[in-house]
Amino acid sequence: MPSIDLTPLYRSFIGSDHLATLIEAANRAEKQSSYPPYNIELLSEYKYRITMAVAGFSQQEVVVEVQDNTLRVAGKKAQTQQTERKFLHKGISERNFERKFQLGDNVKVLAADMENGLLHIDLERIIPEPKKAHRIQIGGNTLGHNE
Repeated sequence: MPSIDLTPLYRSFIGSDHLATLIEAANRAEKQSSYPPYNIELLSEYKYRITMAVAGFSQQEVVVEVQDNTLRVAGKKAQTQQTERKFLHKGISERNFERKFQLGDNVKVLAADMENGLLHIDLERIIPEPKKAHRIQIGGNTLGHNE
């Protein structure tokens, strides 16, 4: 992927260095394996759900963790002392995996649950009170003016 020069943004926008971090994270995400398959679903205006197909994994073999706005989901199969199984067809890979999702600044993981071979991770974007839209009354008192 060609490099993108963000220098013009740095001249015009204060704090745009965060944008460079997001672009780098998106570039890393493109290089991730496509296993296991997943969906990202919009449940409501501020709620999301990631659903991953983790057939063959138990809850103890899957780790879900958040650090520095990165959601990491990893699965590691426990070593078993079974005799070698003989497959005529093996379509369920059950291989170890790691998938990372970059979360927005105000996105929080609410819960994770596993059912019928699917891992569900619920997220919510929480907008802090100062960032919510609020109406300014026209003709109200202005700060800094003496009457």
